[in-house]
Amino acid sequence: MNLGSVDLNLLLALDALLTERNVTRAATRVGLSQPGMSSALARLRKLFDDPLLVREGTTLVATARAEALMQPVREALDIIQRALNNRLGFDPDTDECTVRISCSDYSVLILIGPLVRRLAAEAPGVTIQIRPRSPDPSRMLRDGATDLVIEPTAIMGEVSLPSQPLFTDRWLCGVWEGNSQVGDELSMQTYLRLGHVIYSMAADLPAAVVDTYLARTAPPRRVEFTVESFLIAPALLQGTDLITLVLERSVPHLPSTAAIRLLDPPLELPALIQRLWWSPHRTTDPALTWVRAKIGEVAASLNAPGV
Repeated sequence: MNLGSVDLNLLLALDALLTERNVTRAATRVGLSQPGMSSALARLRKLFDDPLLVREGTTLVATARAEALMQPVREALDIIQRALNNRLGFDPDTDECTVRISCSDYSVLILIGPLVRRLAAEAPGVTIQIRPRSPDPSRMLRDGATDLVIEPTAIMGEVSLPSQPLFTDRWLCGVWEGNSQVGDELSMQTYLRLGHVIYSMAADLPAAVVDTYLARTAPPRRVEFTVESFLIAPALLQGTDLITLVLERSVPHLPSTAAIRLLDPPLELPALIQRLWWSPHRTTDPALTWVRAKIGEVAASLNAPGV
C-alpha cells in the first residue's frame, strides 16, 4: 500500500470507529455527519480488504484485522498530534482544547469542580469533558477513549502507566439518622445484620476490602442495593435501616436532606489513595501537561492543613 495514495483523514475515522464501535458516535467524535462516517467506513473496508466492523445483533464487533490495527493507528495519530503540538508550549490565555477525564461522580465533586472554576479564570479555552468510568480504565487510555483517568490505585492495579498521587480519603459508615438498629457505636454484629448499599464497580475498594476481610472472619454482608454512584447511596438510606460506606471528603457536599449519621467502621479499611493516570504517549503533550499541573495544584489545596 502506497502511503501517498491514502487519505490520512481515514486514520482519524478508523480510530474513532474502533474506539466507539458505533458509526453515529464515531461521526460525532471527529465532527463528521453520519453518512460521511458511513462513507469513510466503506472506503476503509476497501483499503484494507476487510469488513473491519461486523454487526452482531445490535452491536458492531471488530474483526481480527481491526483489533490488530487499533493500537498502531492510535500510536501513529499520537505521534502526529505531538508533532503538531511541538512548539513553545501551551498558552492558557489563548489556546483552546478539550480534555477528556474518566472519573467517578465523587471525583467530579471533590476535584473537578474546583478545577473547572480555576480553569474559567486561568484558561478560558480549556473544556473538560467527563467520560464514563470503565471496568478497564487503563484500556481507555491505551485506546485513546480518554486523555486522563482519576482512579484509586486499588482499581488500576499493577499497570505500566505514568501517574501522580492526588489525595487520600477515609471510609465511614453511613446510616439514616432515624435508624433504630444502630447506637452510638457500630459493632460488627450490627454491621453484618443490616442490609447494605454498595457500588457497582466490581473492583471497587470498599467491596473488595470488606468482603475479603469478612471471608476470613465472618459471614458475608447482606447486599440489598447496588448503585453506580457514590453520591446516590446516602439518599437510599432515608427511612430505612440500611447502611453504606461514605467517603469522608464527600460529607460536606451531601444535601442537608440526606439526614445521615456517620460512624467509624467496625473493621479497619485502608485509605482510598486517588491518583491521576495518563498514556505514556501523552506525557509531553503541552496542553495535557499544563492541565495535569493544575489538577495537581487543586489536589494540593485539598491536602493543605485544615482542609
